[in-house]
Amino acid sequence: MCKKIIFLLCFLPFYLLSAQTNELKKFPKGCSPKQVGNRLAYNFVNARHDLYAGRYIHYAEVCTWNGALDYALKTNDRELIKQLQNRFEPFFTREKVLLPPMNHVDYNMFGSLALKLYQITNDKRYLEIGLAYADSQWEVPVNAKPEEKDWAEKGYSWQTRMWIDDMYMITVIQNEAYKVTGDPKYIDRAAKEMVLYLDELQRPSGLFYHAPDVPYYWARGDGWMAVGMADLLRELPKNHKNYVRIMEGYQVMMKSLKNHQRPDGMWNQLIDEPDFWPETSGTAMFTYAFIIGVQQGWLNASEYGSAARKAWLAMVPFIDERNNVTEVCVGTGKKNDKQYYYDRPRLAGDFHGQAPYLWCAAALLRK
Repeated sequence: MCKKIIFLLCFLPFYLLSAQTNELKKFPKGCSPKQVGNRLAYNFVNARHDLYAGRYIHYAEVCTWNGALDYALKTNDRELIKQLQNRFEPFFTREKVLLPPMNHVDYNMFGSLALKLYQITNDKRYLEIGLAYADSQWEVPVNAKPEEKDWAEKGYSWQTRMWIDDMYMITVIQNEAYKVTGDPKYIDRAAKEMVLYLDELQRPSGLFYHAPDVPYYWARGDGWMAVGMADLLRELPKNHKNYVRIMEGYQVMMKSLKNHQRPDGMWNQLIDEPDFWPETSGTAMFTYAFIIGVQQGWLNASEYGSAARKAWLAMVPFIDERNNVTEVCVGTGKKNDKQYYYDRPRLAGDFHGQAPYLWCAAALLRK
């Protein structure tokens, strides 16, 4: 009897977690992560480049590319991996001019793609490009502005600008650099930066204003924080000095997001405005953060697994017959005007939406 009790105490939590996460394993026909991921990943392979003013690869394309690679790896789709690798090959030659300069968070995150490809191919060309982008985030250029030099002197990236988007753009490349090198300086950079942004920008509600002077909780903006924390915590050693602080910020945000989820499973363009329209990119980012939290045991599996499932099933019908995610808010700068956010145009096939859908599909395929 005693042995039986000990067995139950030791293994019951694992059994319950496994049973509860089953909600994230079985889906109706047409809604499985493999079916959805396949549609979106092959859609991306044949897509045109998304460029900043016709000059450089846009970060949203990089996010989608990374998601397609993650999905291809989870399904062991060697043909898809090859096509995604082939899409990069021209950057070494005729498309080299499209490589973003190393002078802005949105540009530098391009290196995360090269580092991910290095992990797949072991081709040193990718490593060289990727580490150059990662390291230049902390290498102050001669023509840096005074405020950029101030950030660097405090140990932060000179590209720090206190925009919530940064906590994906900076952390994603530093995370990938840590994975390929094992050098703790990369994960330390990401964690230190994340704590700064949490301390300065997170509201008591757990959410984040689009900007300190714009008191609105814009879904995709908050989505960058949600995904950035989830991905960073997955790599950050539990004994790291910043682990507890970041986990605290993550969990309070997840609780607030769950409270603001619509009955149909989506989240609105402005998270706490019930009369606004459901927006797909933010919804997908929050769903991804829930999925990772449940799988890692950071979030109550029954509660958040159900919420993630509801969200995923609500998201899939927003993919049209051309495999484009619809109802994606266009790129949006800050403005202290609520109507401005309501009136933002909505696109189909925008990489801001394709990317987090692929992240979710790949995450749901994790064992």
